[in-house]
Amino acid sequence: MATILDGKALAAKCKENVKEEAAALARTPGLAVIIVGDNPASRVYVNSKRKDCEECGFFSEEYALPATTTQEALIDLIHQLNGREEIDGILCQLPLPDGIDEEAVLMAISPEKDVDGFHPMNMGALLVGKEGFLPCTPYGIMEILAEYGIDPKGKNCVVIGRSNIVGKPMALLLLQKHGTVTVCHSRTTNLKEVCRQADILVAAVGKVNMVTADMIKPGAVVIDVAMNRNEAGKLCGDVDYNAVSAMASAITPVPGGVGPMTRAMLMKNTLLAAQKHQN
Repeated sequence: MATILDGKALAAKCKENVKEEAAALARTPGLAVIIVGDNPASRVYVNSKRKDCEECGFFSEEYALPATTTQEALIDLIHQLNGREEIDGILCQLPLPDGIDEEAVLMAISPEKDVDGFHPMNMGALLVGKEGFLPCTPYGIMEILAEYGIDPKGKNCVVIGRSNIVGKPMALLLLQKHGTVTVCHSRTTNLKEVCRQADILVAAVGKVNMVTADMIKPGAVVIDVAMNRNEAGKLCGDVDYNAVSAMASAITPVPGGVGPMTRAMLMKNTLLAAQKHQN
């Protein structure tokens, strides 16, 4: 049976370390969270981030804007937050309502306060191996691998999904650790065969049970990024957990795997932003 990669326990440890470092600063780190509209999933995420801030000793400000908010008004708010010294990080919860250009909104956030790691300057820094804020989900996955002594060096690493938020930065981080990386997507014709070569497989698509046991190399490490609901309404990922865990050497559960670490890395990025601003 596979080792369960416990992201929940690791996230608690990470947040405790962040809290200790934050307490040593002259000023409390501050995070501004913007939510536009009434997307229920977004509301859950925003509430969770407020709780994380409390656990880490940060202060947080929430800006809950109606779905009718214009792009101009949203960007004006971001510019105001960019100019506030006590705000170290700015997070605009995605997705945004129709009619608002997400790229324009993300571009408006100062790269120095982009604790989600989505600004092109931070993404570019990742590409060329320079210092910047890392996207929280891939960052959290790398922390999980390190915690459990799983070294990508020399291993075949397969990432299913090519989003700017997870797939692409995940591939770059694995490359930085000397993995040999293949990125698969909806137009990959031989997906099963490619996945069966993977020593480390990262699934980030958003489709229930897309990854089945016959796609897994015996002894592979399987990282399930997705958060879906099956026909019974139960939370699940992209991976057929019961079947795949019998094949894998290690696997992240859903929930309790990658999700908690994504939130913990947001706290870590906010701490880093505060440390930079105060130094």
